[in-house]
Formats: sequence, structure tokens, C-alpha cells
Amino acid sequence: MWNKNIETFIGCDAEYAEADIVLFGAPFDSTTSYRPGTRFASKTMRSESFGLETYSPYQDKDMEEIKVFDGGDLELAFGNTRRALDDIKETASTILKDNKIPCMIGGEHLVTLGAVEAVAEKYKDLRVIHFDAHTDLREDYLGEKLSHASVIRRVWDIVGDGKIHQFGIRSGEKAEFTWAKTHTNLHKFSFEGLEEAVQECEGYPVYFTIDLDVLDPSVFPGTGTPEAGGVTFLELLDAMKKVSGLSIVGMDVNELSPVYDQSGMSTAVACKILRELLLLVG
Repeated sequence: MWNKNIETFIGCDAEYAEADIVLFGAPFDSTTSYRPGTRFASKTMRSESFGLETYSPYQDKDMEEIKVFDGGDLELAFGNTRRALDDIKETASTILKDNKIPCMIGGEHLVTLGAVEAVAEKYKDLRVIHFDAHTDLREDYLGEKLSHASVIRRVWDIVGDGKIHQFGIRSGEKAEFTWAKTHTNLHKFSFEGLEEAVQECEGYPVYFTIDLDVLDPSVFPGTGTPEAGGVTFLELLDAMKKVSGLSIVGMDVNELSPVYDQSGMSTAVACKILRELLLLVG
């Protein structure tokens, strides 16, 4: 199934057989409700990643010290959302079957659902840690249940009450915040309460999803639905470090839309976040 990708994310050039983590892109944004363009994220991040060093001074670790295989981008059917999610699920399932950790570059946040479906089939009693500006808890958006605005609600359909921990949330319908009070563990605006969530998740398999719009638009303007009042890069990195000690069995970084930041700053931030995530888990 896997062939070596011609252009890889920096430092992700291990062979598939020896890799502990498998990186792949899910260039899909067909349900984006505001500004599309996240389908271009993974390709752009690979190209721009070579503006980084493989070494992280934040962790004193180097990408050359871990084994990550970059499988390239999936070819997803833009006109058929369920089929695209099924392709993502099949890819993640293959990676999991080989006892490796799938790491996905979105794409809009809905792509997380396909990966979680695969992870939940292998790992029972799954926990989910979710960093985002948005609740993503609508039952549907304009009558469509498979939407980036309802992705965490669909994840809840799989894992159930009390197993989703949400941080940085600062946007959503009032009904979503009300619903979350009895069904998820939602923390508004910041990472306050993350230490307690990490303690609750200890001993369980964890899926970790990062919607990059958790960052403030002054740090990360290149996204489809920017929301003022977000966290800083260093605050996000510190939170990632806290989560990384858990048993992470799948993860993703999504919602970069490069076209909305011609400076390239947002892509540079996204690349650095991905490098740090890989080094934390690898």
C-alpha cells in the first residue's frame, strides 16, 4: 500500500516498516462553512517545513532521532463526504493494524472523525483530547450531520459521555455549551484544567486532535474560521507537552488554510506545531 513519498515533511523519511509514527495528509474541506482552503494545508506544509531545522530547542530532541514515515496525501472524493471519511478510516486502520501511530494533517476538522472511527475499533474505552476555538458540537449544520461544525458531536456518538476533554473553546451556539455541560468536559478560553484532564485520561488510550484555530488570529490568521481571544504558540506548546505523557494512539493537526496568510507565517507556525508534536510522541 505504501510507497515512499517524494516530498516529505522535514525529518519524516524513515521507511514504513521501521516507523513508529505514520504521517499522512487528508486534503478535504468540502463541508467548510466559512472560508475553504484547508485542502492545501498538507502540501504547503511539506514544502515549507524545510524552513525549519530538524532540531527542537524546546525539547532538545531532533527529528533524526525518531522514526516517522510520511505516506503523502490521500486522494479523497470531494463530492462524497462519507466516502472520504471511509478512505481516511481505512488508511488509519492499516496503520493501526501494523502497530503504528497515525498522525494526520487536515484538512477541515471533520477529517478527525474518520481517524477516530478507526482508532475506536482497535482501542476500547477511548478518550479524546480536543484543542479548538469552536465547540464543534452541533447535531447538524444546515441539516448535515457530517460537518466540521459537528465533528466532535459525531465523535461523542462513538465514545460517549465524559470521555471528551475540550480546551480553548470560545465560539459556538449557546445550545452547544449547554449540551456540553452534561456530555463533554468543556473548558472555555484557555488550558485551565488540563492537568486534571490528563490525570483522568491516564491508563486509557487517547486520541489527540489539534484544531490550529485554538491559536489567536494574531499568531495564526491563516485559517477558515478565525476567532479572537485565542492562546499563544508557547501556551499551546506547553499544553501539548502535558498531553504527550499519555498513551496517545492517534493524533491530528488541522484547519491551516494557507491562502489566507500570504506572509506564510501561519504555515510556519503549523509546521513548528507538527514538528513539536511528532517529537513529543515519537
